[in-house]
Amino acid sequence: MDIRGLTGAFAISQHGLRCNEQIRISPVRLINERNEQIGVVPIMEAMRLSREAGLDLVEVSPMERPPVCRVMDYGKWKYKQRKKEQKSHAGSHVTQLKELRIKSVKIDVHDQNTTVNKAKKFLHDGHKVQFNLMFRGREMAHVDLGRDILERFKAELEPLAKPEREPKLEGKRMIMILAPKAHSATHGAAHGGAAQQAHPKPPRPTATAVEQPAAAAAS
Repeated sequence: MDIRGLTGAFAISQHGLRCNEQIRISPVRLINERNEQIGVVPIMEAMRLSREAGLDLVEVSPMERPPVCRVMDYGKWKYKQRKKEQKSHAGSHVTQLKELRIKSVKIDVHDQNTTVNKAKKFLHDGHKVQFNLMFRGREMAHVDLGRDILERFKAELEPLAKPEREPKLEGKRMIMILAPKAHSATHGAAHGGAAQQAHPKPPRPTATAVEQPAAAAAS
């Protein structure tokens, strides 16, 4: 058997490999600590060679016939595998649902812009955004005004986001969810703040029936 073909299969992907006395099958195909093929040998001979090298005998390809065993530092290898997995997980992206609360339909232009900018940041980072627009007291008579505010947000964020949930009234609040477009999420994860420079700042929205400012807060 060609050793180059074997070593290409040594991308070991599990930690629960049999080693040393746990290996009961004989004979085995042995690879030494220098990555050289010794050949098919009895298991006791393979164990002797691994002990002489001061290393472990690890069954790296149990499904082969005979199984392939390798002389190696098993503890050191497991340590390196854990480091690789930790690095891989650190680079992975987890999508979250970020909430933006709008406390009143009487939100002014400045606070509308603040809300849009927060949503942009979340979308650039690959997260979904949920807008919660609250109606207080007599504001329930202005549901259409609340819907217009959310539709304005959706239009301004259209280059970055697609609606996952259209504006819908639930009790005394109206909810809308936007999800990042694939290219926006990928670009934001790769380049961070540089993604914001790729999109010009939208024009300031025209306020409708604005009376008192109401801060939009992100939880």
